Amino acid sequence: MSTVLSARSTAPVRLLAPRSRGTAVWAFLSGLGGGFVGGDQTSMEVEVGPGARCLLGTPASTKVYRNASVQGCRQNLHASVREGALLVCLPDMVQPFAGSRFEQRQRFELATGASLVLVDGLSSGRHARGERWAFDRYSSCNEIEIDGRCRFWDSIFLDPADGPISGAQRMGRFNTFVLMVLLGPMVDAAASALLTRIAALPVERRSRSIFSAGPLLDGAVLRMASESVESAQLDIRSHLGFLSAFVGDDPFARKW
Repeated sequence: MSTVLSARSTAPVRLLAPRSRGTAVWAFLSGLGGGFVGGDQTSMEVEVGPGARCLLGTPASTKVYRNASVQGCRQNLHASVREGALLVCLPDMVQPFAGSRFEQRQRFELATGASLVLVDGLSSGRHARGERWAFDRYSSCNEIEIDGRCRFWDSIFLDPADGPISGAQRMGRFNTFVLMVLLGPMVDAAASALLTRIAALPVERRSRSIFSAGPLLDGAVLRMASESVESAQLDIRSHLGFLSAFVGDDPFARKW
């Protein structure tokens, strides 16, 4: 049984914690204005106690609106996961609009025996409106420590000053990019199954999605690029279908 012991949030974000699903707490980070505007900076601290389980998500995509501020928008997350605990960090994709700037830093501190499922996704923007990789800058960094030692560090930085982001040598025909990490004893079997599944995929010309996966301690890391948000969402749901057994319900059932 997991429950919320304390929760507090201030504008421009709101923390929503519905009734516990019994085995896990579900919490959602929501923007009061429907997304980030110029100068917005948020910081979130999460602690998952020993043996507890928590799913942390968002109600919809994280929209980043056009902003003229050189500073842009910034989002920071610092999470501590204690012994035997599980944190599922499952936000929807970041959707940066044309002319926007966004920076994200996420740090996860795991104790021995803790487990983590992390999904960090990015879309090309308002593709249907003709905005495709048209933002001014995007940066995301994910760091995972276990018992104080850095075990995983991943950073992505996209700036049109380095060349067209939609160019063939960069994002090309793809409109999403997703990082997925499964780490810890609670999800090691699922991580092994994921690696086996990805290794068995056939090589297809102009596939709607491409994957790169590899082992990470007692887990796995997967990178995925897809032609559409819908394709990426289906793939994420397929790879993480095992989560319902750990968090008390299917987190994708009424979402997409």
